[in-house]
Amino acid sequence: MTGLAQAPAPAASPQRETRAPVLVRRRLLLGAFATAVLLALSVVSLTQGQMPMDASVALRALVGLGDQGDVFVVQEFRAPRLAAALIAGAGLGVAGALLQRLFRNPLASPDVMGITGGASFGSVVLLATGASATLIPLGALGGGMLAALLLGVFAWSSGLTVTRLVLVGLAVQAGLAAAVNLMVVRFPAELAGAALQWTTGSLYGRTWTEVSAAAAASAAALLAAFVLHRRLAVLDLGDESAGALGVGVSAARLQLLITAVALASLAAALTGPVAFVALAVPHLVRFVAGPPTAATTALCCLVGAALLLASDLVVQHLLPVEGLPVGVVTATLGAPWLLVLMIRQSTPVNRSSV
Repeated sequence: MTGLAQAPAPAASPQRETRAPVLVRRRLLLGAFATAVLLALSVVSLTQGQMPMDASVALRALVGLGDQGDVFVVQEFRAPRLAAALIAGAGLGVAGALLQRLFRNPLASPDVMGITGGASFGSVVLLATGASATLIPLGALGGGMLAALLLGVFAWSSGLTVTRLVLVGLAVQAGLAAAVNLMVVRFPAELAGAALQWTTGSLYGRTWTEVSAAAAASAAALLAAFVLHRRLAVLDLGDESAGALGVGVSAARLQLLITAVALASLAAALTGPVAFVALAVPHLVRFVAGPPTAATTALCCLVGAALLLASDLVVQHLLPVEGLPVGVVTATLGAPWLLVLMIRQSTPVNRSSV
């Protein structure tokens, strides 16, 4: 009887064997650090303001105990704003990670590609109709899908190079932002103030009605992102390899794109068009924790929430001008970051189609 000799399994690279435990330790340390920072920032958010209070007082007020004035301030003003920052930051961090892997483009993010601008447009249109605040996430989701559709139509018709994708996205973002500004200017005075947050991004005045509606939808979208992670990991191997492994490439890409757009749109429903967070968080996590995995996606949740909450605290307590939206801080940080990334992507080595 004849038989085929089985080829020996390739030996693992010593460098890879040495690097794997290092990456695991880095991910654990980053997760612990981000969690600790997030808890500390949350306590600061609940205790600081025009009525400062001790941490023990604020935490008791959060569960309805203690002085009723403290309970009212914490539960009706500070806690909804804190929850909105955590939900929106986590959603933006994961949305940016999904888009950058999906398009194989380090410049891909909801704010660069126009998705947050579309979500803001949908929210303002719904607000103009006098709809309930619980329906704002639906308007944001519809606007985000509209922006993604416009991006696909314009970019695919002209070729999806890295630089062209970013330029088309910025054009879509600018056009939708102009439409939002026009509607805000023409709104009655009582609606203009409520719609103003969708021009620069703000966490001011969030209510539990808005937060609870966005939280439920964001939780479902985050769950979908983790469920679809195995398909995304296979897509990282390339379309031909993914197809050979039995993954429907087009269907998987569409599911992941819808998930990313939903996360970014729901975040915009709470904050308006907040820049920089979705663009920077995946790069920061990748720099510390290594190549993308399910663990790094979870880290994007934590780091995104911490970054947006920290930016909001800077706006509230460290800047001399009161009432600035959080989008001012994130955009100030994001502009030079985007410029550096575009310069790096414009080098001959990186001029590849997406």
